[in-house]
Amino acid sequence: MQNCGYCQGGELLAKFGIKICDLDVSQLILFKEQSHPGRCIVAYKDHVSELVNISEDERNRYFADIAKAANAIHKAFAPKKVNYGAYGDTGCHLHFHLVPKYEDDPFEWGGVFAMNPDRKYLTDAEYDEMIEKIKANL
Repeated sequence: MQNCGYCQGGELLAKFGIKICDLDVSQLILFKEQSHPGRCIVAYKDHVSELVNISEDERNRYFADIAKAANAIHKAFAPKKVNYGAYGDTGCHLHFHLVPKYEDDPFEWGGVFAMNPDRKYLTDAEYDEMIEKIKANL
């Protein structure tokens, strides 16, 4: 947990994301690399590795958080589709990537999204604007 950006926050989290807010049983994080405008992460509140490590009630609440975040992304950015990815071979903290996909954007439309394409980063003001759009639609 000491090396977990989701648990520790601060500089560890700042390497890849910006916390937007707490949800019911998770935290919503804006992914700094924004090749897919509105890309976020929904990280479970506790340091667990798998969905099977939480109760049925907690799992249902976690998926409700994911749906709430996805709904906000759809309202704020109008993507054609949101892709969902749950990884963590090395990080081992339960989290889902919510990756908006845009049909008119040739970058990865019709394929699996890159974990970190390292193509597009924003200014602080642009991140703030994106975060406000998401918050306004939660």
